[in-house]
Amino acid sequence: FGADVVMTSPDHASGTDRLAEVARKLELDGDHRVVNVQGDEPLIPPVLINQVADNLEFYPDAAIATLCERIHDVDQLINPNAVKVVFDHQGMAHYFSRAPIPWPRDAWMDGGPLNGDDVSLPPGVDYFRHIGIYGYRAHVLEQFVNWAPAPTERAESLEQLRALYNGARIHVDVAAEQPPAGVDTEADLERIREWLATRSV
Repeated sequence: FGADVVMTSPDHASGTDRLAEVARKLELDGDHRVVNVQGDEPLIPPVLINQVADNLEFYPDAAIATLCERIHDVDQLINPNAVKVVFDHQGMAHYFSRAPIPWPRDAWMDGGPLNGDDVSLPPGVDYFRHIGIYGYRAHVLEQFVNWAPAPTERAESLEQLRALYNGARIHVDVAAEQPPAGVDTEADLERIREWLATRSV
């Protein structure tokens, strides 16, 4: 279909391990930018791929760059398949979690959606869903695959927490364009199939 393809070992535990092998095979310079578009975001707009690559150039302190979008409803906030992210005023990630973060203590002091309460998002609190796209510097990929899985990574099943645990900074930017929803469940997969079927008619 016109693209260069590199076959990798079937024994890799993650896409990052696979990327590191490709970077080695292609003998990429250490500062070469590599963007990983994950399979669970099949409809991601090309503008977002460029945004991630550009942000690695704009933020030289960042080892990794990624994107997020605003969360507007409680159902998505409490969905463990929707990964949440908190970041500072420069866009550097503090933490990623499957749990609702930050937790509005005062607003949900006596309950909250995890208790089955019918609540809305509290005013004045911003929530963001992490979008599964990453940009890396090639030398960071090599470091990453040599780090042991972090305790937080094992607890949350979120590979990016390994980078934070080892002091690598991750820049998070709000996506320039809202991507279609990712594929996290069988229902998501069916929805994408239906959408693709309408496009091919």
